Amino acid sequence: MKEMDAGRSADGLWVFGYGSLMWNPGFPFDQRANAWLRGRHRRLCVVSRHHRGNAEQPGLVMGLDRGGSCRGIAYRVPAGAVSETLAYLDEREIAHYPVYRRAVLPITLTEPAPARRVTAVTYVVDRTDPDYAGHLSVAQQAAIVAVARGLSGANRDYVASTVRHLHGLGLRNRQLEAVLHALGEPA
Repeated sequence: MKEMDAGRSADGLWVFGYGSLMWNPGFPFDQRANAWLRGRHRRLCVVSRHHRGNAEQPGLVMGLDRGGSCRGIAYRVPAGAVSETLAYLDEREIAHYPVYRRAVLPITLTEPAPARRVTAVTYVVDRTDPDYAGHLSVAQQAAIVAVARGLSGANRDYVASTVRHLHGLGLRNRQLEAVLHALGEPA
């Protein structure tokens, strides 16, 4: 089975969201669940020259980087919408951010109960890509986020929305909260 097809089943496909996909999936789904991914963590580590920045003042967006774990949202895409959903996600994620690689990874659906493991499509960072920002300090992240704006709006709004949605799930991300604090925003 090709990697691209590995997350598919006769019932559809699961997609794992950890950034803006949590509040703006943009594709049809018939089930939404809280989910947990082991082996990757959410990090503000991708240079954005499109959605949250531009060529003159690039911004930063989330990436799934190696190590740790990440809680997010999983969406089950019905079988009839899988091809168009993957095309949409590849356009949204990879076309403007070649640092992302589509991956099919095991996740645990945590709510609604009972917990169960499935495979899901998600997008992880390639640390060798020039648009991988790596491990920037909170001050460096805040300085970039403070001034960046792209086609989807201000970079600071993106970070604030991510934190707000994580809090809505009962989750914390102290690194992102520290960036907001450095920007003078409530976390």
